[in-house]
Amino acid sequence: MGMMKEFKEFAMKGNLVDIAVGFVMGAAFAKVTSSFINGIVMPFIGLIQGKDMSEWKYVIKEGTAGADGAVTGEVAVLYGTFISVVIEFIVVAFVMFLVIKGINAMKKKEEAAPAAPPAPSKEEVLLGEIRDLLKK
Repeated sequence: MGMMKEFKEFAMKGNLVDIAVGFVMGAAFAKVTSSFINGIVMPFIGLIQGKDMSEWKYVIKEGTAGADGAVTGEVAVLYGTFISVVIEFIVVAFVMFLVIKGINAMKKKEEAAPAAPPAPSKEEVLLGEIRDLLKK
């Protein structure tokens, strides 16, 4: 029974929940980025090159074409896929840089906000009331 209570306290700590939310958001962001790169950026690069970037490869050993047209036995370095993943990484890294930069700027603004003036002491309040009564 005690172990379950400890686990519940551990699992509900703010940092752990924040990490879990960040992980889920990161996974969703990776899908969006991948879709953006593969669906929008790469077709334009492929248009310039003349073929889809996933088809960019350096063939080390030619394969043989079967009767159905499928190539078997080909050994190739798929550098187009690697370049695509590198571009995706750069986009994700740049967006994370911008997010962290924005968070740091917000933290600096919060730190720069002036603290509320301290409440007047009891003596100051009494002296203010006496002053107001003497003015009358």
